[in-house]
Amino acid sequence: MSHKVKMKRVYEAASSTDGYRVLVDRIWPRGIKKEAAAVDEWNKDIAPTTEARKSFQHDPEKFDSFKEKYLQELDANPETPTFIQQLNDCLKTQDVTLVYAAKDEVYNHVVILKEYIEKKL
Repeated sequence: MSHKVKMKRVYEAASSTDGYRVLVDRIWPRGIKKEAAAVDEWNKDIAPTTEARKSFQHDPEKFDSFKEKYLQELDANPETPTFIQQLNDCLKTQDVTLVYAAKDEVYNHVVILKEYIEKKL
């Protein structure tokens, strides 16, 4: 695979090197207009459930249990195989950037999702 999966906060300016941009948050980011987000797709269904997100509360100490729960959700989610296939198709011609709103760039669901996608490809 010559193209790669990347991550980027929605508050950072979109770039031509981003390729296909997918917002992977369940809730639209505060203070961002749709034009400014410059996303090609908003996939709410691949994001963690509200229950998982609220139990995590972006607390690094809860990250391991959050990761375990989110991976279980991804495995059980009927939308996951279609999402993975779509990204695989996109990666044949361009990079894919997973766009998210979380402030923490290390302890967030997109880190988990990116790793999950890369294992499935």
